[in-house]
Amino acid sequence: MTMHDTVLIPGDGIGPEVADAVKTVFEAAEAPVRWHEHHAGVSALQTDGEVLPPSTVEAVREHRVALKGPCTTPVGRGFRSVNVQLRKELELYASVRPVRTLPGVKTRYEDVDLVILRENTEGLYSGIENEVTPGVVTSLKVVTERGVTRFAKWGFEYARRRQRRKVTAFHKANIMKLGDGLFVRATRAVREQGGYGDVPYDEMIIDAGAMRLVQDPSNFDVLLLQNLYGDVFSDLCAGFIGGLGVAPGANIGDDYAIFEAVHGSAPDIAGKGIANPLSLLMSGVMMLNHLFETTGDAACKDAAEKIKGGYNQALEDGQKTGDLGGPLDTKGFAAAIVERL
Repeated sequence: MTMHDTVLIPGDGIGPEVADAVKTVFEAAEAPVRWHEHHAGVSALQTDGEVLPPSTVEAVREHRVALKGPCTTPVGRGFRSVNVQLRKELELYASVRPVRTLPGVKTRYEDVDLVILRENTEGLYSGIENEVTPGVVTSLKVVTERGVTRFAKWGFEYARRRQRRKVTAFHKANIMKLGDGLFVRATRAVREQGGYGDVPYDEMIIDAGAMRLVQDPSNFDVLLLQNLYGDVFSDLCAGFIGGLGVAPGANIGDDYAIFEAVHGSAPDIAGKGIANPLSLLMSGVMMLNHLFETTGDAACKDAAEKIKGGYNQALEDGQKTGDLGGPLDTKGFAAAIVERL
């Protein structure tokens, strides 16, 4: 069996606990992955003196694929987000956040099946800010034709490859006529001139889109959004299916890909062994499918399907962690999945 060298970044807080659960399930499913563990976030700050050690970045460059647990980011102070640094450093310009209804996880919505694609390197989320004078801060929103073009092309390719129904671009070009206007024009140009006319496509002003989305998520399929919009809407859509604990995510570029838990580090429950490992495990399944698509190794796809079937069956059987109303802790949930592989 070919083993695929993969970087594992456990992260902070509950990160090491959920990462251990993922390793347990991967081993039981005979996933063809060889882990190379490196650190980022507060844990790296304590051991390496910086939140993103060069050795961690170089490991991702060497092995090209990583699975990352949650990393703490201070609010309104302190060091810059590790996630933002990694995305910029490695040009991971496409964030992929699938959102689908899970068996045994009851919410007010049914049969949700969405994918939020978020441009990851530009926009207002870039964090380019300046204090002009005490009490006055400017934040710069950067939109480039190059950035939008490569992101839109990736999005249309994704929709075609996964045989999705429709791509919808959310924007505010009626007000931000230059920045959001460029986003809309460049996206249209990619579809019309790049050979994606077969991919159904429409556009919607983002506030109206938000209303329609919560009225009926089935109106949408793949959402194409700029950076800050995508950050907000990916979390909003996770609420349709039970929250961030059951939503996976990936950050993908031309050369590298990092798959990650999309929730926070939850320091209030760290060390208690009760965290839900599903977000990181589902991201691991995305990683295995990515390895299959990039290497053609059917063992990756087989392991991904086995793991997905295992956690779907466990959830349907009521074998869930406490946050979902179930009786299990972190290790117990991993064991329940292993039993059903």
